[in-house]
Amino acid sequence: MKFQEITEKEYRKFWENHPLKTFLSAPEISKLREKQNWKTNYVGVMENKKLIAATMLLSHKRHFNKYEFYSPRGYLLDFHNKELVTFFTNELKKYIKEKNGYIFRVDPYLIYRERDLDGNIVEEGEDNRDIVEHLKSLGFQKVPIKDTEQVIWMFSLDLEGKDEETILKEMKPNTRNQIKKTEKFGITVNEISYDELDRFQTIMEETGERKGFKVRNIEYFQEMYKLFHEKNEVKYFITEINLKKYVEGLEKEQQEKQAKIDSLTDAKYNDGAKKNLANEIASFDKRIAESKEIMEKTGKEIITLSGSMFMLIKPEIIYLSSGNYEEYMKFNSQYLIQWELIKYGIENGFKKHNFYGIPANINEHPKDYGIYEFKRGFNGYVEELIGEYELPITWHYKLMKLIHKIRG
Repeated sequence: MKFQEITEKEYRKFWENHPLKTFLSAPEISKLREKQNWKTNYVGVMENKKLIAATMLLSHKRHFNKYEFYSPRGYLLDFHNKELVTFFTNELKKYIKEKNGYIFRVDPYLIYRERDLDGNIVEEGEDNRDIVEHLKSLGFQKVPIKDTEQVIWMFSLDLEGKDEETILKEMKPNTRNQIKKTEKFGITVNEISYDELDRFQTIMEETGERKGFKVRNIEYFQEMYKLFHEKNEVKYFITEINLKKYVEGLEKEQQEKQAKIDSLTDAKYNDGAKKNLANEIASFDKRIAESKEIMEKTGKEIITLSGSMFMLIKPEIIYLSSGNYEEYMKFNSQYLIQWELIKYGIENGFKKHNFYGIPANINEHPKDYGIYEFKRGFNGYVEELIGEYELPITWHYKLMKLIHKIRG
């Protein structure tokens, strides 16, 4: 085996065909980081003139002219091949030290232990605890989940070998009903262009302010569009509703419900049916009044409800970012946008729809459990990655830790 620097072209070819590939390990991400003063190197291991391991190394200058090195979702190799992992790690340590690095971070796109819908460990399922122990034996230290840079806990839905009817049937009844309602309401899902990204940004900022999280600036979303959209690997969507048509539809349904009531006799056994129909009519009254109030307040018939960003790099579609206007959340448009992208995934040969981040240790009902509950309704499974690890390279590692601790 021979460790060496490789070209971006060589790395890309290897990445494109590797089972652990994801958007974060794509060469385009290095272009994004370079705008934030990170440098990029590509390295790999050759055996019999064939590349058998590779990683994208990003580096950033910290204190004392020392560099932090990070391989997003690296390495790309067979982690069960302990000889290869050991060789690559040891060679990387020497390489990083020569480049004046003091730390190396890595967060492999690798499952820790297989889990089910409820986040419970699947006995006899995929188990990579031995890989974690091997990384630790090489000097890697696990980073606490609160300090990790990337998502560690996710929720996913398998698409391979399934059709729309099967997936709909397997969903929780409430999720299936919400999808049907959004379709019935006439909510539309529209892909937006580069010049319309400010609409998405506005939604994200409103959501971030309400929920207390920091939102990326519009330059990030614009740069991601420029880097990935040409190959249809990123898409931004806006959901909208035509309230005038929505009200007309509700009024038509009201008339139909009333006609059903009028057709029922005064027999005692019809009392229950009449009461249910009357309750539905009353609920329509409320929704009609709310919709007319929105039109009067905004002066618009068509209003924007939510926005979402998806990464589409096979084998998976990733639901990366989203936001909603709080006053319009009752329209539940996020159910429809997920369904539209699930259908897109089926039609275009994606193997997985990844709803992405959920709170850690979900089976313990942590804070923000509702995020998981929404995604759980689509009936997929919880994924826990092995986590982020850091490898001390020089004695400066402890000094940097101390500085960061003092600075809080």
